[in-house]
Amino acid sequence: MHYNCLIVDDETDLARMTAEYFRAFGLSCEYVDGKESCFAFFKENTADLILLDINLGDGSGFDVCRKLREDMQLPILFISARQSDDDVLIALTIGGDDYVKKPYSLSVLLAKVKIILKRLEQMKQPYGAAAAQPAETPGSGASEDFKLEPATMSVMVEGRRVDLKAKEYALLDCLYRHKNAIVKKEDLFDEVWGDTFFSDSTLNVHIRRLREKIEEDPKNPKYIKTVWGTGYYLKL
Repeated sequence: MHYNCLIVDDETDLARMTAEYFRAFGLSCEYVDGKESCFAFFKENTADLILLDINLGDGSGFDVCRKLREDMQLPILFISARQSDDDVLIALTIGGDDYVKKPYSLSVLLAKVKIILKRLEQMKQPYGAAAAQPAETPGSGASEDFKLEPATMSVMVEGRRVDLKAKEYALLDCLYRHKNAIVKKEDLFDEVWGDTFFSDSTLNVHIRRLREKIEEDPKNPKYIKTVWGTGYYLKL
């Protein structure tokens, strides 16, 4: 069976309440209470995204994320009462797409999930914005050397295909739509995360991961440029 959302959290009362709230707004949602029950779920079912706690009764959400990332690219949003920046950085570095601190607002969490689901649905559609643009100037390299492929959430970079995670693709897609123009940090937070109140560390980790995947020399990037104190731009 397919669900919009799977919640993995050993706080079963909170997980049940969150699932019921999501269902009330038309999302199909299920919850499990631990690592092994999560893996068992995916043997019989699929989901568009996961809300994953770090502290689980039978293991760590970090371990669950690492295991899932071996063969899954679906969005993983960590939900945790752990507040330290180190936990946030670990979660994002190992493959998490977002980090929501407990206690969370059900309405805000639902809004985040709906934004991700909408973006996933848009990625399945033809890339209309890019198709509607006039052809690139010959020699610019934008169409020949750098091309987004929404159907597979990947990018062709100088003849090399690079697979991306959902949040990485959404971030690169945003930069691409504004290519050669500076995109402010707050605009990236708003367009990619649907929230202007994220910390810089969240964005920095995702930018670093993108550079490691698409840049020949991530420390001297050719494509993703930093404008210190302001934001980033995609140079094409």
